[in-house]
Amino acid sequence: MTSELISTEPATGALLWRGPIGDVDAEVAAVRAGWIGWAARPLTVRVETLRRFANTVRTRAEVFADLIARETGKPMWEARTEVDSVIAKVDISVAAYAERTPQRRLEGAMGARIAVRHKPHGVMAVLGPFNFPAHLPNGHIVPALIAGNGILFKPSEKTPATGAFLVECLHAAGVPENVVRCVQGGPATGRALAGHDGIDGLLFTGSAAAGAALHRQFADMPHKMLALELGGNNPLVVWDTPDIYSAAVIAVQSAYMSAGQRCTAARRLIVHDGAHDALVDQIGRLIDRIIVDEPHASPAPFMGPVIDNDAADRVQEAFLDLILAGGRAIKQMIRPSPDHPFLSPALIDVTGVQNRSDDEIFGPVLQIVRVPDFDAAIAEANATRFGLAASLVSGTPELYDRFWANIRAGVVNWNRPTNGAPSKAPFGGVGLSGNHRPSAYYAADYCAYPVVSTEAEQPRASMGIGLRDG
Repeated sequence: MTSELISTEPATGALLWRGPIGDVDAEVAAVRAGWIGWAARPLTVRVETLRRFANTVRTRAEVFADLIARETGKPMWEARTEVDSVIAKVDISVAAYAERTPQRRLEGAMGARIAVRHKPHGVMAVLGPFNFPAHLPNGHIVPALIAGNGILFKPSEKTPATGAFLVECLHAAGVPENVVRCVQGGPATGRALAGHDGIDGLLFTGSAAAGAALHRQFADMPHKMLALELGGNNPLVVWDTPDIYSAAVIAVQSAYMSAGQRCTAARRLIVHDGAHDALVDQIGRLIDRIIVDEPHASPAPFMGPVIDNDAADRVQEAFLDLILAGGRAIKQMIRPSPDHPFLSPALIDVTGVQNRSDDEIFGPVLQIVRVPDFDAAIAEANATRFGLAASLVSGTPELYDRFWANIRAGVVNWNRPTNGAPSKAPFGGVGLSGNHRPSAYYAADYCAYPVVSTEAEQPRASMGIGLRDG
């Protein structure tokens, strides 16, 4: 078993970073020894420390963005937006903590007071994904630190350099080194961390299969917090819209941004059979114009490669399976080099495919499903075990009312892409997309637990029933 982790740039294959596998026992022990002192600090001190973290990231923004772009393959413009989200998360989390976990005072019986306060869980493990290796784990880490928790952060083994840089920024801002630790490693390290007796909870963003495995692992540990943010087989319905070009742009943005490696990416485009040709033609024209290139290319690409060659192989195999099952390719998937994970955006009509697999193809593949009426469109949109994001493109408000009322998803949009959820709102899904622990603005809910106290300055008590005469 190797004791070292290596990260290479997906666009070039160049070595980017190497470092040792973390010692889970030692890292857990360090944070267990340090988190109590952090929790004892006043909230204002913890908040000010996190504000310094935002400023630290701001001063290193371009270096950070370059690292993210190189390690994930995403274009520089997209990496810069991710760094901006890391910075913005602090102010959003401060506001969310004040709103979601406020102290309350109520009047009780006999002059007593009822107080509602919140306490941190303790030591929280955070397992991060590779597609947004800074923004998504940061969305757990910042609210958890504000609440007073200690953090053991294991980045994806595919993006260890970004994870290490994020933790370096936290330490540089004054978060003690024994309060937040970066634990590098692969799946075995993640399992060891998730199953460690020394953690009080786990915050996970990743695939539904990994989330289900963690849910089973935590089945006999109801005393530990488990928050799962998983994937989706997300529908985009386009119906009765006069602006075909805008609808096509929304479809392309939904399906192919981040090379399709977003949990909120549109996987299924549901259209009105017989009225769909103009839309599909326009989407095809846009696909032909999409630039797929390395992160620093000029002109700037719309999308880069997927994360590695194994991922590219899986996406290609999934696309081929759809073809073999009877799907009609409108835009074939092309892989210019077998040595690098660049994939062209693929568009395929799967209306005639029987028993379609309800899986998340984590790459640039959009499946078209033609249906006869709007009721069938809603039924098709809901024909999934997932329930993360869904969007309707339509110029008819009444259709959106029906769509919103009947669709089963945690993010339901109108005339907007399925992706790009706002950080100032809760984010999460139902079904296989999560375990009812929405993140983003609602992350404060799973980072602290409420404590109810009935309090009186002097003891006052009496018993008027059930006693013999004295």
